[in-house]
Amino acid sequence: MPTAPITKRTVDAAKPGSGDIFIWDTKVPGFGLKVTPSGGKVYVFQYRMANPGAARAMPARRMNIGKHGAMTPDQARTRAIELAAIVKLGTDPQQEARDKIAAKAEAKRQAEEKAKLESDLVFEKLAERWLKEYEIDHRATSVGQAKVSVRKYLTPKLAGKPMPHITKADLQAALDAIPTKQKATRQQVFAYASILWRWALERGDIADNPVPSMAKPKVPKARDRVLTDDELATVWKAAKVLREPLGAFYRLLILTGQRREEVAGMTWAQVDRATATWVIPADKAKNAVAHIVPLSPAVMEELDRLALDRHVAAKTPDPDAKRWPKAGPVISIKGTAPLSCFSQARKALDAEVLKVRGAAGELEAWRVHDLRRTLATGLQRLGVRFEVTEAVLNHVSGARSGVAGIYQRHDWADEKRSALEAWARHVAAILTPAEAEAGKVVAITSAKQSA
Repeated sequence: MPTAPITKRTVDAAKPGSGDIFIWDTKVPGFGLKVTPSGGKVYVFQYRMANPGAARAMPARRMNIGKHGAMTPDQARTRAIELAAIVKLGTDPQQEARDKIAAKAEAKRQAEEKAKLESDLVFEKLAERWLKEYEIDHRATSVGQAKVSVRKYLTPKLAGKPMPHITKADLQAALDAIPTKQKATRQQVFAYASILWRWALERGDIADNPVPSMAKPKVPKARDRVLTDDELATVWKAAKVLREPLGAFYRLLILTGQRREEVAGMTWAQVDRATATWVIPADKAKNAVAHIVPLSPAVMEELDRLALDRHVAAKTPDPDAKRWPKAGPVISIKGTAPLSCFSQARKALDAEVLKVRGAAGELEAWRVHDLRRTLATGLQRLGVRFEVTEAVLNHVSGARSGVAGIYQRHDWADEKRSALEAWARHVAAILTPAEAEAGKVVAITSAKQSA
């Protein structure tokens, strides 16, 4: 192997041959110049790693330092001296170079992952993406509850945190922030959080779902509040002086016994004056079962008034209360969107209730859903069969579930109509006790016998 001081003159004078030619420096062991057959000139460093106690020395290893031109001979020699020091310490400089490349790649990967976590997988962005998908095939009520659970209770506590890094403790803290007495709210938020995290896990956005290992919030005690006749009469009287259509909304809740969102979402396309029926589509009913609600004369009067108000507001020529609109919401503040301001409506009703009761003060705490339970209880008091009450409420449970539900296909249409008409008469009677005393309000069973 030729040796010579590696200088610019030596490098310039080196000529290519048929194969690689090496010239080794006389000052720094292992430092050399490689000349390729094409004339390329590369500074190299050759070394052996120590192998104490071994019978045979480790094979020589060679690595490129850099191309001539990009480096001067002195720069290459300095680098060779640094590499020799590394070898003396027992470190393979080629492995060190590979480790640096790997570390740089890992740092880049972590930076990209962090950027993704902070942009695409941050909780509020991922949660909003889930809400958009959830809205596609779920009822408006469920979607509304999901939005409240996420936006009011989860996002304020988890915003800015990448969802893959949200721990069980983080989620528990968000649930703990909900007042203890709000058991139903805690349970609802937990339920939607469970759906959200399972969705993220199935998509591969998170590697672990902490929700299944968490303790479920305690189920709130089942409510059994039923308004007395006097209380129901008070609510009705308050609704009569309430501004429309809020008053009509509460009166229809009392007369039909249907769910709040179903009554609020009633459209003119769903009701038919000729047959006196209201068809709640399956996608609007809570149990996803289409429901036909017979309309009692009292309900027809309410709808006639609302129809007339709609015609007057629209400046329809020759408005006729008996000619119902063909489309649009029935209960609407501006006539374009269904009623949704439930909290404001309830506050207005409670204010009127106080006026009706005067010195007696406000009613014992009650919820809108209690009107539905009050109707169910009232029908039982009027002698209505349990199966008919279930049919009126569109309950797929009890007498309408299991084997009975499979083989019993009677829709109780006539019985439902009789029941709701009897209930409307009962509501009228508690408003005018003199009529009840005159025998104008009778139980359904008695009515059938006298017919």
